[in-house]
Amino acid sequence: MGEGGAGGAGGEAPRLAGAAPPATGAAGRRAASPARWPRVFPYVLLLPALVAELAVHIVPMLVGAWMSFLQLTQRFIRNWLRAPPAGLSNYRTAFDFGSPIGGELLRSFFITVAVSVLVVSGSWLLGTAAAVALQKPFRGRAALRTLFLVPFAMPIFTGVITWSFMLQRDTGIVNTVLVDQLRLLDERPFWLLGENSFLSLVVVAIWRTWPFAFLTVTAGLQAIPADLYEAASVDGAGPWTRFRSITLPMLRPVNQVLLLVLFLWSFNDFTTPYTLFGRAAPPEADVIAIHVYQASFITWNFGLGSAMSMLLVAFLLVVTTGYLLVTGRGARHA
Repeated sequence: MGEGGAGGAGGEAPRLAGAAPPATGAAGRRAASPARWPRVFPYVLLLPALVAELAVHIVPMLVGAWMSFLQLTQRFIRNWLRAPPAGLSNYRTAFDFGSPIGGELLRSFFITVAVSVLVVSGSWLLGTAAAVALQKPFRGRAALRTLFLVPFAMPIFTGVITWSFMLQRDTGIVNTVLVDQLRLLDERPFWLLGENSFLSLVVVAIWRTWPFAFLTVTAGLQAIPADLYEAASVDGAGPWTRFRSITLPMLRPVNQVLLLVLFLWSFNDFTTPYTLFGRAAPPEADVIAIHVYQASFITWNFGLGSAMSMLLVAFLLVVTTGYLLVTGRGARHA
């Protein structure tokens, strides 16, 4: 009877004393839902960012790609959904470098590449030099770091408009210092017109972006152990040797991301040249962002402007992908 009473109640397995019976039916589903919620919660948090990304970037890019295959000129602005298809004619026009439109686009592309290379190089050099110089603590270091970050924290329109006043030929402080006070120049040059406009754009763009390089490199330097520098000093390594053998190799992951971000920023920069020169930049400073704007909103050929924008996106995707592949392969072999 003992054995039959213990296991004979419907053949059920014995249950530990005090253990709750398993939940079944609706109660079991309600008990399982809290366990599933932690897995869903991160996606719920990402949903607003995903919606914003779709609304701000993805959808406009898809619309721009569709517009690049339309003859969307001033004639169809009022009812642009009825613009006739253009096929690949807008892209053929942009790639026809023997024509005025294609030739000007190619020239603008080379100008943009030159500006980007100079801005990235200058920003990285200044940012790295300032970060290394301020690596060791001393009195006033915090104030200098704050001062160096002012151009990056300042609203871009405020900073660039100030530069446009400073670069004026007759009333600007740049010519006042160079010509009237230091006597370095015999006459007042035009900094916002002609060949000097290219130099002005590069200087203003570097002034805007080098604090970001300084901030990024400073953060990277904090992760380098001080023991490495102490051991190198004991071995007789000088400042340049320590920088070349310790600082640069340890900053390689940071510099890989920093150089890519600086290149994308400078190549796509529209606000700086537009604020500095206005709607029509000088030919020497006709970067591709301004060129696309003029093709779209000055000549009212939105189809051609969209095609130029898609070519720009494709170029940046190719450059970014190639850069990441090369740097990733180099990191694996290092």
